[in-house]
Amino acid sequence: MQKKRVKFSKRTGIAGYPACLLLVQIAYSLYHSRFYSCHSPQETDTPMANRYIKKILEAPVYDVAKETPLDEAPALSARLGNRILLKREDEQPVFSFKLRGAYNKMSQLSEEERACGVVAASAGNHAQGLAMAANKMGVKATIVMPKTTPDIKVNNVRAWGGNVVLHGDAFDEALAYSQQLVEKDGYVYVHPYDDPDVIAGQGTIAMEILRQESGPIDTIFVPVGGGGLIAGIAVYVKYLRPEIKVIGVEYEDSACLKAALEANERVTLSQVGIFAEGVAVAQIGKDTFELASQYVDEVITVNTDEICAAIKDIYDDTRSICEPAGALGVAGLKKYVAREGCRNETLIAIDSGANVNFDRLRHIAERAELGENREAIIAAKIPERPGSFKAFCAALGQRNITEFNYRYSDDNEAIVFAGIQTKAAGCGREQLLNDLRTQVSEVEDLTDNEIAKLHVRYMVGGHAPGSLENEVVYRFEFPERPGALMKFLSTLGGRWNISMFHYRNHGAAYGRVLVGMQVPPSERADVERFLHDIGYNYWEETDNRAYQLFLG
Repeated sequence: MQKKRVKFSKRTGIAGYPACLLLVQIAYSLYHSRFYSCHSPQETDTPMANRYIKKILEAPVYDVAKETPLDEAPALSARLGNRILLKREDEQPVFSFKLRGAYNKMSQLSEEERACGVVAASAGNHAQGLAMAANKMGVKATIVMPKTTPDIKVNNVRAWGGNVVLHGDAFDEALAYSQQLVEKDGYVYVHPYDDPDVIAGQGTIAMEILRQESGPIDTIFVPVGGGGLIAGIAVYVKYLRPEIKVIGVEYEDSACLKAALEANERVTLSQVGIFAEGVAVAQIGKDTFELASQYVDEVITVNTDEICAAIKDIYDDTRSICEPAGALGVAGLKKYVAREGCRNETLIAIDSGANVNFDRLRHIAERAELGENREAIIAAKIPERPGSFKAFCAALGQRNITEFNYRYSDDNEAIVFAGIQTKAAGCGREQLLNDLRTQVSEVEDLTDNEIAKLHVRYMVGGHAPGSLENEVVYRFEFPERPGALMKFLSTLGGRWNISMFHYRNHGAAYGRVLVGMQVPPSERADVERFLHDIGYNYWEETDNRAYQLFLG
């Protein structure tokens, strides 16, 4: 049986758009590029590019998706001195762009293939898109999702009629299990990003952007997980408007595209951070890497604090709360502007999704101030005598104290842990440290110290007794699910004495643990092997200054 194709006609054009509008867009874009670029559009006129352009124009995504607005962000524009536009994919029926690629792939399947049912692995957004597409077409859909997936995504997949199977702690484990189901049950696999039809579906976003903003565009910032979104956008943009920069933005703990571009080949990350679970991918896709390596100008990485600050920026301008992966574009845009010092340019960021659990907002709000450089975290040593705290406060001037922790240590010296409000954009942190050093013998900046931000601020209470020997300290991330903490404790406490332990539920998809253990020097290598076998992300923090100052 022939695959269903959407045909071009003079009346309806492609994908439901009037033919005249599509032809006008293409003609205008080709003409426009003559004036804004020294490159000819024909330089990207390759057989591969031509194939993807045709697929993008033919993609029938508007059967289920909507053309999302390209909204100006007035507050962010004024603050950054550039015209900032947000492509609002958070307004899709499933609150994410993933619907486009999933439906386009589904539309290309034969009746025999649809009868077999489809299966996919997804951290949540592709899952929702596929479940909705399958529901519309009357196709059975099974979705394998990591156990760390936010409940809001799991519940929405089920609401669209998808059969949810929870497996593994990250995307790659879910992917491996979904392949097993293909072999076992004969399902047709629908890849979340590494498929030409999926890439083409996501590329319809670029088609909309170039039609919605006909004037000069300087740079488009695109979130990157497996690379389907940036591949589709980049090939379309560079074909029609090669003068526009396309910049990928990755979470620093899952920067698989950046690693691949640096190595000039696909690589697999040894571990992947799952704060931005929507982009928690260990290896860039094969097809997506081929396109990205040709058409993407550069990749910027951002950290947790920068993502949280971007979520707040988007909320301030739109009153919409996006998920961590959805805010990558804005976070990268801000970092680019700070680096380049550009002014009066038109910069576009893809707001790619808004599927975030409500209880995660506590953690996001807490880290947003740090990401915007409105708060500094410091450690200060002051004399243990009356009047010292007053002198410390006097050195702060008119700055607000956001947090203060202290416990008696000895008769001579006190070590305080403090959060201090600083000016936006971080211009006040260095001045703060200089002012404090005029009154305080020793001050250390802990603003970028993960131990300080995640653990020490909640457990300041005194140093270890002098009798404690051979303490080593590790920081862990493990999946936030029932039984995970108990399993972790029972596994870890079987051989070495636990001398310190801190765990706090931050409302994230994963648990953060700080552990001290008494380990003789001769057994250090055994500890490393043991921790590697547990399978959780971990970092040794024995030499961390925050630990040494307050807990060691």
